[in-house]
Amino acid sequence: MGDKANAHPGAAGRATAADHPASVRNVVLVGHSGSGKTTLVEALALTAGAVNRAGRVEDGGTVSDYDEIEHRQQRSVQLSLVPVEWDGYKINILDTPGYADFVGELRAGLRAADAALFVVSASDGVDGSTRMVWEECAAVGMPRAIVVTHLESARADFEEMTRICAEAFGADDPDAVLPLYLPLRGAEAPDGHAPVTGLIGLLSQRLFDYASGERKEAEPGPEQLPLIEEARNRLIEGIIAESEDETLMDRYLGGEEIDLKTLVEDLERAVARGTFFPVLAAAPAADGARQGLGTVELLELVTGGFPTPLERAAPVVTTPDGAAREVSACDPTGPLVAEVVKTASDPYVGRVSLVRVFSGTLRPDETVHVSGHGLSDRGHEDHDVDERIGALSTPFGKQQRVLSHCIAGDLACVAKLNRAETGDTLSAKEHPLLMEPWQMPDPLLPLAIQAHSKADEDKLSQGLARLVAEDPTMRLEQNQNTHQVVLWCLGEAHADVALERLRSRYGVQVDVVPHKVSLRETFAGRSGGRGRHVKQSGGHGQYAICEIEVEPLPNGSGIEFVDKVVGGAVPRQFIPSVEKGVRAQAAKGVAAGYPLIDVRVTLLDGKAHSVDSSDAAFQTAGALALREAAADAKIHLLEPVAEVTVLVGDDYVGPVMSDLSGRRGRVVGTEQAGGGRTLVRAEVPEIEIGRYAVDLRSLSHGTARFNRSYARHEPMPPQVAERIREQARDT
Repeated sequence: MGDKANAHPGAAGRATAADHPASVRNVVLVGHSGSGKTTLVEALALTAGAVNRAGRVEDGGTVSDYDEIEHRQQRSVQLSLVPVEWDGYKINILDTPGYADFVGELRAGLRAADAALFVVSASDGVDGSTRMVWEECAAVGMPRAIVVTHLESARADFEEMTRICAEAFGADDPDAVLPLYLPLRGAEAPDGHAPVTGLIGLLSQRLFDYASGERKEAEPGPEQLPLIEEARNRLIEGIIAESEDETLMDRYLGGEEIDLKTLVEDLERAVARGTFFPVLAAAPAADGARQGLGTVELLELVTGGFPTPLERAAPVVTTPDGAAREVSACDPTGPLVAEVVKTASDPYVGRVSLVRVFSGTLRPDETVHVSGHGLSDRGHEDHDVDERIGALSTPFGKQQRVLSHCIAGDLACVAKLNRAETGDTLSAKEHPLLMEPWQMPDPLLPLAIQAHSKADEDKLSQGLARLVAEDPTMRLEQNQNTHQVVLWCLGEAHADVALERLRSRYGVQVDVVPHKVSLRETFAGRSGGRGRHVKQSGGHGQYAICEIEVEPLPNGSGIEFVDKVVGGAVPRQFIPSVEKGVRAQAAKGVAAGYPLIDVRVTLLDGKAHSVDSSDAAFQTAGALALREAAADAKIHLLEPVAEVTVLVGDDYVGPVMSDLSGRRGRVVGTEQAGGGRTLVRAEVPEIEIGRYAVDLRSLSHGTARFNRSYARHEPMPPQVAERIREQARDT
């Protein structure tokens, strides 16, 4: 692997429909923003012949703009597919955003791919979010490799970055993270920096020179061999340690020379099994060059070392009603099981769905069943509908090239699936199936919005529905208590993109308003009130008097109404009227306009008139009695308290706990979570953690994550409650 001579690109580098899963490779690029993922994709496309120079696509004799990566990712905030061909293989390259706010796009890429290529900048290192993604891949055994970019930087140090990667990614076995090549530097420039012009293959001990713009193979000079001896020996020992041949290590230690073919085969098997993680180097092509440094080696790694879709376990599949079903792994002739891994809207063709086929073959113009469940809490409706497949295509620059079919293991874009959303399953309409959903991050940053104008109000509902259909990491909430429309996002950048999409794609202008927390009121002690509604203004009068007593109840009790009227002071038919009036007033609040909860209201006495009493009169009297009781009592404002769990690196535990305390939080416990991390449990008022998703990321340098769930309502501190009351009086 990586030392094959005279590798060549596929014919014209054009992606076509694959005919067998063994000829497909699905690889996702992972790395933080600025690591060079998009530049690397362009370099790989150039080397594979998909472009005739960086940024341009050759299309049937004409040349059209190739800004697929930048244009369609909208400045690196979306998952994008770039298919290329190399040496008879179709490679689907999935480029993911590097921003933490768009981790949903990253999860989609991981779902669609069979291997991951971690892109690390030689000048920036490995950040916390990249480490967490590595752990996610490790948990499911996904094969991984590492490519070091930005070697042209004056601060670039490939050997040091390899050591950092071994520490960051090889916690269990640092010898499982080793370089396959060492960079070859050219003549030193006047500024003292020697540019990287080639690579030395550690296994083959061959030199691959890119200085001319094309990869040329040569023998290394005698002065270079001693430089690679130690790295080569360590690499061979690392490969042999992962070999399935248990005698190989004894033979090697006994002095036997292990042939190159055996080492390469063992290396490829170890990479595909996810037990060995090679480190490579890459740099974009210089102006006029046809191949970027290290791109041939990367393409050889993908085709030779990464697994085929056949090696991926069959997905967990059920019928829509939950009955288990067995599906063969990646069988093009099996039952259709495909998944929408991304949904996007195109202004010209409408909704476009990126689909990974796991079983069977997807064909245009056939009718399939769409199943989608489990995201109703995020504003998504459950799906059990039939839809007709439109045209199948694959991206080629800004264009979509038509495909005749898409077999198991491959990816395709499907036009005009009007009901299918991200995460939905496509299956045969005669045998509906449902794939086990993938884990979506919980959006924890609220964005309260309202239509800017009446015209926007008419389009808002449809625009929001389309927005959440594209992005399952976004949750739409119509809060019945605060009467706000709230988009829950993953961070500020995620929120900004959502607002821009509403405006530019769906023509909806919205205003962002302060997010309201669902406060409540309750009585601090026992109190009584008298409601008197007596009016005589000619004609039929109104007469109703009632006396009540209000007392607090334990948390979660709601409103309890008790009738203790004796002697018929309030006629039987009007007692429900009093209760209705009390409950209506409780819903409106009695102090600051928030619903009243956790009290017992007891009707003690009252008076009625044989002619002028009515249902409406006693409803009014009940409401007046409750307001009078509140006027003579101390009313607590109750705020929701959330149970918060923060998973954070040990280095940041102190600052996180201090920050939670500053938010009026109570830390209730900590526990070791392994991997140098701690789980902090706390109870924090929700009014204090509206922006915690943003603040925690800044506090922990992107290495912490948290979850929250409603615990209960409890009294606000007096000074905070008074501020809320003043705000209520001002409005």
